[in-house]
Amino acid sequence: MQRRYLALWFPYLASERLRRRGSAGPDERPLVLVEKDRGALRLADCDSQAVALGLTRGLTLADARARIPELTVVEADPAADQRLIEWLAALCDRFTPLVALDPPHGLVLDITGCAHLFGGEVALRQRLGLGMRRLGLTLFASIAGTPQAARALCRFGDCAVSRPGEDERRTLSLPVAALEASSETVIALSRAGLKTLGDLTGRPSHTLAARFGEALVTKLRRILGREDARITPVRPPPDCVVERHFPDPLQDTDGLEAIVARLLGEAGRLLEARGEGGRAFEISFFRSDGAVRRLALETGRPSRDTAAILRLYRERIDSLADPLDPGFGFDAIRLGVLVCEPLGTPQASLDGRAVEEEAVADLVDRLVARFGRERVLRFVAQDSHQPEREAALVPAASGKVDAAPWLISQPDEPPARPLQLFEPPQPVETLAEVPDGPPLRFRWRRVLHEIARAEGPERIAPDWWRDGPSEHTRDYYRVEDAQGRRFWLFRAGLYGRETTAPRWYLHGLFA
Repeated sequence: MQRRYLALWFPYLASERLRRRGSAGPDERPLVLVEKDRGALRLADCDSQAVALGLTRGLTLADARARIPELTVVEADPAADQRLIEWLAALCDRFTPLVALDPPHGLVLDITGCAHLFGGEVALRQRLGLGMRRLGLTLFASIAGTPQAARALCRFGDCAVSRPGEDERRTLSLPVAALEASSETVIALSRAGLKTLGDLTGRPSHTLAARFGEALVTKLRRILGREDARITPVRPPPDCVVERHFPDPLQDTDGLEAIVARLLGEAGRLLEARGEGGRAFEISFFRSDGAVRRLALETGRPSRDTAAILRLYRERIDSLADPLDPGFGFDAIRLGVLVCEPLGTPQASLDGRAVEEEAVADLVDRLVARFGRERVLRFVAQDSHQPEREAALVPAASGKVDAAPWLISQPDEPPARPLQLFEPPQPVETLAEVPDGPPLRFRWRRVLHEIARAEGPERIAPDWWRDGPSEHTRDYYRVEDAQGRRFWLFRAGLYGRETTAPRWYLHGLFA
């Protein structure tokens, strides 16, 4: 199937953004936006009235006022323009998940295989134009077989739809400015009598590349439709997509769950045919006023169980601080499976562990749906001999993580490491028989503990590549006081080699 692209261009985006907000002054006066450039105020953008009167970008504000004294001048805000174009990209996401930004003030949509859902390419283009006019935005739109051809026809031509195979014929009459090369290159081409793209096609490509660079020849091939360079969408496309479009906006929120359930069933059948399950799901609700609301669901293991995922959807809906508001109704609902992984037929376990693991996984999924991914954590072992680095907290829904095996004590032996560690280790006052021997007593939190038994030392060297040369070696002791309480103490620094006054710390408590 030949690719099809729809290019959108908003030539007066900045000025119309101000008009929509009502902060552009009287409508009958031309509007210009200015920015400081090398100490002078220059026009960064103009509205349609200013362009009709001959004002262009780059002109100094003093020259513009000399030509047209009655000007409304507003400072340019590129960040606000960028937010608006990104909002428009989200609005266009209802037509195709492949939407890319096309600066300045443009978008490119990959509409391959989806235009028929909206009555064809012509109807889709008209629908977009009508929607943008309702928003108070001027739109130029063209459809072609490559993104560059669609952009060139949109910004420099008057062709609305270039049928498959017609890109070259439609673009030959475009001016060389459609190549969007430097002004010096455009002037040089014009002086050589090459004023249209058709004039350039009659010249050997190696001659043009030698004089003007390979980039100009590549751009020419793409505009003529001879080479397709795919777009980079704003949002990565899902692995699996199912959606519903409604002829009339849907305002009944009670029926949303039934529609979501049907979409989950369709996605489950598609994933089953591929032998896969979903790990991350996104449900997008497109409102008729252009707003888009997205709900993300995540599972700790691949799943295509409609009932289980629907339970997560209910948990997510109940936990929303801002309820799902249909406004004037939803035009479309889309379910995207963002991450897919292989999923085989589940095998029954004789010891019942599979049932327990399934119940724990369901609980984790529900907690993540209610509280968020970053608030539901689990411990994993790390390959490190440093006690504080032996374990790490990771999101419980992250699935399999490459981790070291846990250190398991022998059944008849006491644990080598305590379950509770202090971070940072707490300093204590100790009395030892010899400087490099175990302590006889220590004071912690104003309480004196007489040591009845001690075992050690366990020497742990620092990670010099992380901690640097100033970190001291630690000698750990497992000690028990006269009341039977057990502690994990260490001495920081080797006596006589690293320090003359080693310090003692309490690092953990045994149960």
